[in-house]
Amino acid sequence: MKRSRICYDAVHFAARPFARTRPMESHDRDRLFRKGLEAFNSGRFYEAHEHWEEVWLQTLDPEKMFLQGLIQVAAAFHHYSRANRQGTENLLRAGLTKVERFPHTHGGLELEPLRVAVRRWLAALQGGKDPTKEEIPRIEWVGGSSA
Repeated sequence: MKRSRICYDAVHFAARPFARTRPMESHDRDRLFRKGLEAFNSGRFYEAHEHWEEVWLQTLDPEKMFLQGLIQVAAAFHHYSRANRQGTENLLRAGLTKVERFPHTHGGLELEPLRVAVRRWLAALQGGKDPTKEEIPRIEWVGGSSA
């Protein structure tokens, strides 16, 4: 079976422990969210995706959509690190569509700089250019401190 995405296929989900004996505690959720942000800002995009997905599995909309947008952006940059331009472009577009539905700051994060950077990446990729690793955005906490 050819995998075109990091997640959301039957093989990936079959390997994940879905059943929890209790709902996720808020401190566990916060810890995983922060670990995902730290991983993203350190360039460990697959790890960020995994942390955020664990929270996503236990979340309802609209936060579920917010997290899915972040997960897709992280997955996009993971694809970029594996030289998969089409996967990068597709997931950046999908993630941007979701995070654009939220205000400039949401979930304690500065979303507008992320959206601007993702739009810049999409324009470059669509224009046949290859952005550099140094141009991968960071996601900042409201107030400027990052994970």
